[in-house]
This record gives sequence, structure tokens and C-alpha cells, in this order.
Amino acid sequence: MNKQENPIRRRKLSDDVQDRLLQLIESDGLGPGDHLPSERELMDTYHVGRPAVREALHNLRRMGLVEIRHGERSRVATPSLDNVVEEMSNTMRHLLAHSATSLEHLKEARVTFETEMARIAARRHTERDLLELRRIVAAQSDARSQPNEFMRLDGEFHRRIAAVAGNPIFESLSHAIFSWLANFHINLVRKHGSEKLTMEEHQAILDAISDGDDIEAGARMADHLNRVNRLRPQHNDREDGQ
Repeated sequence: MNKQENPIRRRKLSDDVQDRLLQLIESDGLGPGDHLPSERELMDTYHVGRPAVREALHNLRRMGLVEIRHGERSRVATPSLDNVVEEMSNTMRHLLAHSATSLEHLKEARVTFETEMARIAARRHTERDLLELRRIVAAQSDARSQPNEFMRLDGEFHRRIAAVAGNPIFESLSHAIFSWLANFHINLVRKHGSEKLTMEEHQAILDAISDGDDIEAGARMADHLNRVNRLRPQHNDREDGQ
């Protein structure tokens, strides 16, 4: 045997508790909102200390499987795509920080994805969808002097377009991509001084969707995002208000 090989490490007690809890949820058929045993009950059942139980519960919370509330027993969490996205955020930040190629791939994927979302929105929208998109555009226009609110509404505009399709995965994916870029490469979703141009482009996208012109809606969205990509630097830039 090669003496340089890494030795097998012993599993942590919390890993064993975590596995047991997952088995408990499955074997007892526990669903969203159902309580798990108390920390004391888990300690007695598995013959471990409180730190191992708490670490296991917090691991499950980070995985989006358990809800922990102060003073209450832990519950099985309600499934949420947004929670999955949040769990991926740190990994995505690390990836985008150390891989320029991955950033370029994400930008390309966003253009392709959101172009199709705009086309679908043009074909499937309801009057209620249009009213909501118009509300967002008006609010974003009023927020041009408030960078953080302007950016939040920017993300809401793109997410609402994706929501028109009626597929929650599309909506969560739109939110995820925008959030990953905003949280690490803020320069890819906001450029100080370009608010007027952004609003003109958003209005053009909305007009095409309202007209039911899926080809024009897709083209307007692609032009908007490609313009954003061309103007932004290729390197990592976390500078605020640029």
C-alpha cells in the first residue's frame, strides 16, 4: 500500500445523527410541518450529546429539509425551489470567483433562457400578468435614484416574466441567475448611469409581450442582455455603484 495515501477518517457523530434523522423522516412518513423529536429525545434515543444533535439539525436546515424555530421542536420543511437556490449560492459564488469561463457560460445561458421566457410570456400572458409587469416597470422607473431598490425591481421584472409560463422551476431559475450575478458580479446587473437605457429596454420588452409578438419580445430581451454583457468587464468586479 502507498504510505502517502490519506487515512480513512472517522465519521462525525453528527453525520450519523443526520443519517438517522433522514431515515426517521422517511420511515415515519413525516411531511412538511410535522415535528421531529425534541433535542432531548434525540439525545436519549441515539446516545449522543446535544452538540451532535444540533449540528445534525443545522445541516438538515442548510439542506432545506428542516425548519428550526427558537423555543420549538424542529419541523420538516416545506419543499421550496428558492431554498435549493439559496443553498447553491455559496458554491456558485466560489465558482464565479475562480472561473472566468463559468461566468461567460452563465451569461450565455442567461441570454438563451430569458429570451425564451420573453417569447413564452408574449404567447401566454394574461391581463393580470401585464398589470403586474407594468407596476414593476413603473416602480423601477421611480426608483432610478435608489440603486438598491432599482436593482431589486430589475430582478423582479425578469422573474415575473419567467413566472408567466406557469412553471415554478423557470421562475426560480430566473431568480437564481440574477441573484448569483447580483451577489458576486453586481456589475453584470447594475451600471450606474444606465438606468434610463435599462428602463427604455424594459419598456420595449413589455410592449412586445403586451402585443403578443413572441419574436419581437425574444429579440428585445436578447438585445437587452447582450448589451449588458458587452458593456461589462470580463473580470471579477465587486465595486458598488459602477
